[in-house]
Amino acid sequence: MWCDERFNFQATFLQCLAKHVPNIYSAEMDPLLEKQEEMAQAAILYPLECYLFGEDPDIFLEKLQQSGTSQLCGKVFKGGETTYSCRDCAVDPTCVLCMDCFQNSIHKNHRYKMHSSTGGGFCDCGDAEAWKAGPLCTKHEPGASGSAKEKSECQLNEEIMEHSRRVFPSVIKYIVDMLIWEEEKELPPELTIREKVDSYYCVLFNDEHHSYDHVIYSLQRALGCELGEAQLHTTAIDKEGRRAVKAGRYASCQEAKEEIKRHSENVSQRPLHVEVLHADVMAHQKFALRLGSWLNKLMSYSSDFRQIFCQICLKEEAGSEKPCFISRLMLWDAKLHKGARKVLHELIFSSFFMEMKYKKLFAVEFVKYYKALQKEYISDDHDRVLSVTALSVQMFTVPTLARHLIEEQNVITIITETLLEVLPEYLDKNGKFNFQGYSQDKLNRVYAVIYDLRYVLVSKPTLWTGRLRERFLEGFVSFLRILTCMQGMEEIKRQIGQHIEVDPDWEAAIAIQMQLKNILLMFQEWCACDEELLLKAYSECHKAVMNCSTNGRSREKTVFHLCGHTLESRPYRVSADPVSIHLPLSRTLAGLHVRLSKTGTISRLHEFVPPEEFQVELLIEYPLRCLVLVAQVAAEMWRRNGLSLISQVFYYQDVKCREEMYDKDIIMLQIGASLMDPNQFLLLILQRYELADAFKKIRPTKDQDLIKQCNVLIEEMLQILIYVVGERYVPGVSNVTKEDVIMREIIHLLCIEPMAHSAITKSLPENENNETGLENVIDKVATFKKPGVSGHGVYELKDECLKEFNMFFYHYTKTQHSKAEHTQKKRRKQENRDEALPPPPPPDFSPAFSNVVRILNCDVMMHILRTILQRAVELETHLWTEAMIQMVLHLLSLGLLEEKMQLQKSPEEEVTFDFYHKATRMGSSALNAVSVLTLLEKLKRVPQLETQKDTVNWILQMFDTVKRLREKSSLTTVAATPGSEATKGDESTQDKEKAERKRKAEAARLHRQKIMAQMSALQRNFIETHKLLYENTLEAPGKEDALMEEESMSSAIDYSKIALGPKRGPSVAEKEVLTCILCQEEQEVKLESAAMVLSACVQKSTALTQNRSRILELSGDTLDPLFMHPDLPCGTHTGSCGHVMHAACWQKYFEAMQLNFRQRLHVEQIFDLENGEYLCPLCKSLCNTVIPIVPLQAQKINSEDAEAVAQILSLARWLEIIIVRISGYSVKNAKGEKQNLPAFASKGMGSSALEFHSILSFGVQSSAKYSSSIKEMLILFATTIYRVGLKVAPNEADYRIPMMTWSTCAFTIQCIENLLETEGKPLFGSLQNRQHSGLKALVQFAAAQRTTSPQVLIQKHLVRLLGVLLPNFKVEDTPSLLEVDMFHILVGVVLSFPSLYWEDAVDLQPSSISSAYNHLYLFHLTTLAHITQIVISSATASPTARSSDNSEEARSAQSFCREVCQYTSGCFSQDIPGWLVWDCVKKGIMPYLRCAALFFHYLLGVSPPEELLQVSEEGQFKALCSYLSLPTNLFLLFREYWDTVNPLLQRWCADPVVLSCLKGKSIAVRYPRKRNSLIELPEDYSCLLNQASQFRCPRSSDDEQKHPVLCLFCGAMLCSQNTCCQELVNGEELGACTSHALQCGAGVCMFLKIRECKVVLIEGKTRGCLYPAPYLDEYGETDPGLKRGNPLHLCRERYRKLHLLWQQHCIIEEIARSQETNQIFFGFNWQLL
Repeated sequence: MWCDERFNFQATFLQCLAKHVPNIYSAEMDPLLEKQEEMAQAAILYPLECYLFGEDPDIFLEKLQQSGTSQLCGKVFKGGETTYSCRDCAVDPTCVLCMDCFQNSIHKNHRYKMHSSTGGGFCDCGDAEAWKAGPLCTKHEPGASGSAKEKSECQLNEEIMEHSRRVFPSVIKYIVDMLIWEEEKELPPELTIREKVDSYYCVLFNDEHHSYDHVIYSLQRALGCELGEAQLHTTAIDKEGRRAVKAGRYASCQEAKEEIKRHSENVSQRPLHVEVLHADVMAHQKFALRLGSWLNKLMSYSSDFRQIFCQICLKEEAGSEKPCFISRLMLWDAKLHKGARKVLHELIFSSFFMEMKYKKLFAVEFVKYYKALQKEYISDDHDRVLSVTALSVQMFTVPTLARHLIEEQNVITIITETLLEVLPEYLDKNGKFNFQGYSQDKLNRVYAVIYDLRYVLVSKPTLWTGRLRERFLEGFVSFLRILTCMQGMEEIKRQIGQHIEVDPDWEAAIAIQMQLKNILLMFQEWCACDEELLLKAYSECHKAVMNCSTNGRSREKTVFHLCGHTLESRPYRVSADPVSIHLPLSRTLAGLHVRLSKTGTISRLHEFVPPEEFQVELLIEYPLRCLVLVAQVAAEMWRRNGLSLISQVFYYQDVKCREEMYDKDIIMLQIGASLMDPNQFLLLILQRYELADAFKKIRPTKDQDLIKQCNVLIEEMLQILIYVVGERYVPGVSNVTKEDVIMREIIHLLCIEPMAHSAITKSLPENENNETGLENVIDKVATFKKPGVSGHGVYELKDECLKEFNMFFYHYTKTQHSKAEHTQKKRRKQENRDEALPPPPPPDFSPAFSNVVRILNCDVMMHILRTILQRAVELETHLWTEAMIQMVLHLLSLGLLEEKMQLQKSPEEEVTFDFYHKATRMGSSALNAVSVLTLLEKLKRVPQLETQKDTVNWILQMFDTVKRLREKSSLTTVAATPGSEATKGDESTQDKEKAERKRKAEAARLHRQKIMAQMSALQRNFIETHKLLYENTLEAPGKEDALMEEESMSSAIDYSKIALGPKRGPSVAEKEVLTCILCQEEQEVKLESAAMVLSACVQKSTALTQNRSRILELSGDTLDPLFMHPDLPCGTHTGSCGHVMHAACWQKYFEAMQLNFRQRLHVEQIFDLENGEYLCPLCKSLCNTVIPIVPLQAQKINSEDAEAVAQILSLARWLEIIIVRISGYSVKNAKGEKQNLPAFASKGMGSSALEFHSILSFGVQSSAKYSSSIKEMLILFATTIYRVGLKVAPNEADYRIPMMTWSTCAFTIQCIENLLETEGKPLFGSLQNRQHSGLKALVQFAAAQRTTSPQVLIQKHLVRLLGVLLPNFKVEDTPSLLEVDMFHILVGVVLSFPSLYWEDAVDLQPSSISSAYNHLYLFHLTTLAHITQIVISSATASPTARSSDNSEEARSAQSFCREVCQYTSGCFSQDIPGWLVWDCVKKGIMPYLRCAALFFHYLLGVSPPEELLQVSEEGQFKALCSYLSLPTNLFLLFREYWDTVNPLLQRWCADPVVLSCLKGKSIAVRYPRKRNSLIELPEDYSCLLNQASQFRCPRSSDDEQKHPVLCLFCGAMLCSQNTCCQELVNGEELGACTSHALQCGAGVCMFLKIRECKVVLIEGKTRGCLYPAPYLDEYGETDPGLKRGNPLHLCRERYRKLHLLWQQHCIIEEIARSQETNQIFFGFNWQLL
């Protein structure tokens, strides 16, 4: 169609579009996207591509693809995607890699950081300017694609280039025209070819002001549409940015528009943005975007396409005023809807940003329109990610490009001017900012401009050209204008009398200060790169400060005298006049001054700022006022100014701001001290602190508050003086490096306490690259201690660094100061040293600051020190505080240290610093007629200052040292000053004191030892006398051991260790006396007493199943829980916390809670009272029932009787008796109905003797009688198990209650056995007390529960259970041998068997002997069945190792297999070697035997053999066999009972299920079952992130990033917190996790949120909690939310802890505990997770 060369392409192209586009996009209300795409391809795009390429597009693009790719990766990030930055190689933190490039780069092994992208960034792989090393990953290295053409990309041939030059302009023009088309009803004439139809759409646009619900509500009201439809519209609007919500004639659409506007205005202040568009306009706009994506795809194929595209976009039309295409689109950006912006930005990324030359040109255009774009963005309401201004980071952070933009485009000035232009409404009449009543949203948008400034300055230039210097200085001066508007902004005045009414807004000003902190530092760093520049910048900054400082000169000067010095100054009082905390200009000047000093350029300062103009008093005035304000706030003089001032002072000193606030103010004072006369300087400080009178005379005031206030002010002033003289760790103030500064910060932090890496990082200031410099130095000063299973790793200070500790460190808060002092004194005490903590010797001031030390030895300082000491000595207690004395002593120490250092360096004559002389001289005024030294001597005798004694001694020693240094260096001995005799005498006293202290310490130690010895003797004695008491409190097995020993003494054969059969050992039943935790009364557990109960929690569990798909979703009403599938798909677990209550007490407690809950309806409860949940009153575990404690019935077996019975009662005989009994019952129950009685072939046995009552002849006894309260509790607990286990309504009479009882008993035992095996603990003796008492109560309860149900019902269940073992009981629907879990059968038959002893008239139960045989035979039968189960299911096993073992076991196994083979008509292969079968049986039966041992132990109370109290493979098997009366060769059982078992075995094997399994048609469960564990997690967390990034939600087609979560039970990856994956379960909307948990963990589940690195535990639909993930960084810390982004690795111990949490069934408990402690989580809707 376009093949003719001569035609006008543009006209034809537009004609074609005009013809097809309206037809393709005609149905905009519910568009069929696939169909539209197909039509667009066929009618327009395919012909267009054919024309462009001159051949089949697919073939051509395939060829291009093969020919190599660009070196730049250029992947654009979506929100939530993981990005990686390398701390070692990235030029700045904005240089990031996508997942693929990172995994294939060298940075994988460096110190990288992981973060979630906010969207809109772009992978910097391949950009040499972004990386110091390794700019290319292996995928983007030249030649990586393996093609012969090494050069990056193949050239397109001329013809195609020609075609693209013809096609692109028309396409681009069309796109631009359509996107910025403003007519709603008309199209441009060249696109209108048909008659205009009256077909319009009412189109609703997205905004960030209205919420989802607002829009849905407005649409429902205005259009009367369904909720579902409104939701669809809203989702589409949010995703695409606009959507047609109504189609029709113009009038009806206009009406809909007004309606929507009206309704939306009612809901929120602003109406929604609605337009009525003609159908054709809408269609063309839609197609313009489709063409945009088409171009975007083309760009990725070839550099030539990109270059042609960029040239066309940047070309300005000749003779037209309009800007070029790309600028027009940029300027229109804020008016475009979301979908259009996305297409446009992607197009810019794929074209301009992939070609360096055009990136530069694009940046120039961008800067040209920068102000307009930023203003548009600030008034727009879309997110930053969707604005074209967000692209600035891609250009400004490229160092060469930034340099070019500064030199050519003056970008710094443009950005700073933009800042001033967008904030005019916040300027007050003095031209200062005032952010009262600011809009947070607008300021957040303004921060974007500040960020741009940061990006431009992020990398310092190495080479300065004249032009760069000039432009930068211009930018700096422009930036000073912003600082001028901030200098002194938001002034405050002290409230007197009445409290402030409304706290002023302070956040905005502080937030801007925080944003500017790094920019200020960067400007200073840039200036310091070049001498000339630094001096010019300094003079400009000085000028600006002076201009701001001149406006207060009106008042007259006042004069102030002290110690013969006078000060003339302007009257100003912080407590009465306005003061501001914001002084960025002064602080910048301080920063530049320090840099002048550091580079030594300060010597040329007079050329730029003449000394007479310098006016240092003015410079320090404002910072000094600020410090005084802080002091007065501390003295509580500003209480009435409310919280806003306190917050400002907090941030002023906080790590986030202090570098450019507090620290710089201290430096400014140091500058003042270095340039002013020291006495004048101190007088100025006294005056500003309003302490002039305090040091002139003794204050007459009696007002306690004022005195206290004054004392705090003196303390604060002394502290500032200490800082001015002592704080020298600033490069430039003294000769230290940045590393020294960081080391000192860390040392002082660790002097408080050992700290985690993240805590230290948080307490250190970050530089412009978000680095603190911690890693480089931490190992020099601290050692790392690894964490345990919980907690985190900490750094501990090395001992050699302790001497660096300075008690008055200027970054300590008040609490940190006292904590550090306490820690250090305690440490010295432990080491038996004195408690003096003198300052460490500070580094020397650099020359510019060397005069600061003169403050220490000037007259005014001496006067201050003397006055305070004098007051302390004269005990005027209200005029001094201990803290004040401490500071005075610290200043004295500093003075002496300084003099000592100077004397050691140079000869005495040259040292002018005469602190010693001044301090030992008498004062000048009558008041101070004593020297400081004498005062110190007296100070030692002041009782209140006992704690300072060591420090005073240290100072006196220092005086002596300095004196000696002076004497040694001067030949003539200086006449001794009055104080020196005292010092000599003092030395001896000091030694005496030391000796005395040592003696006392030693005496105390001996005394302690003696007492300890006495105590332990008493303890031993007590334990001896109260032995019984102690044995009862030990863990359960302990009690049994003691009793067992006595019995086993007597006989050689250890009868006591057999649990089953006639040789059963005696039960160990001792008196149980328990204490109720509610009423604290003791009670013995007896059958006839009132019930005692254990708090317990019943829950469904899938902890043992391997096959999660089998978890039954049958409704509870139809489920028959009698048989458990061998997979154990979903059991009912009962756990207890082991706390005992009286049943009556518990009921009262529970009722009280219900009542309490009804009264507080609005409070969400953690537990569900309706379902009987409560928190254990003692340990706060979540419980939902109680287990009654039933005492164990002790039974002794008379051995003679037992032997007599043994003669008659064989297994065959026993079986006959049972069958007769059961048939008899059936006859009775049938009441005349003709029944098929199960006939049992009795081979040659005279059955005449057997009749209905035979079963009673082997011994019966009357049943146990339970008290009514125990019965009531039995029913209550059984009903709970039934209710929870089947998820049905409680019904006390339901026939399934006994089944559920047996089932939970069996399942809980299996869980405990599984847990002991996993943890590698012995079977007996290692249970926690709560598990032991819970299990004991549960088994005894399960045995007793039978008595509360009708015996006929129990018999019915028994017959069905026996049907599995004795297949000739043909009961309906008996499952096959392979379909049941044998241990569940065992528990069921053993517990239900006594029901056969029931007679109408009397309540009987089997005697000890009867039950011994019953248990033995029932156990042997189930064991035989289980062995058969194992053999059949292992038929398909493959031999592991060859072993020609010909043991007896192997032989009997072989013969057993022959039988099985015969009965299964050859399906069971006979070739399996006997040793293999025996091996399978021995391993497979182990869990069953272990469970049986636990069950019978807790049922009968017979002590287990010693071997089961320790862990050993071989010994354990033998011990189990002996305890359970089994031969160690299990196949002998078959031989022993062969005649009886043979027919059973035949029927077992002939079952169709068994045969189909053997033929390989179905799969049986193998034994031993596989033990469950949580899924394998990768070692490195980035692998998980990688998996998550490849995760696509199965239900949604869009490529929006989801929240992938990983189920730790089964490894499923789900899409959480997203509407796409919500499911309706029983009419409730459930999120993906909640619905997955229902089928994976029966409602309880454990997920890992991959993007946030948090574990989520959930239970049911309403509860959940967060739990730390098992991934730690190298500092032993977790990183929730990947905030820190350090590399994370799996911590096995913590993962194991999670595994145990699951296997111990403690997840619910953990959730309840967590929700109790952090009740904030209630707002979270867990069911939508």
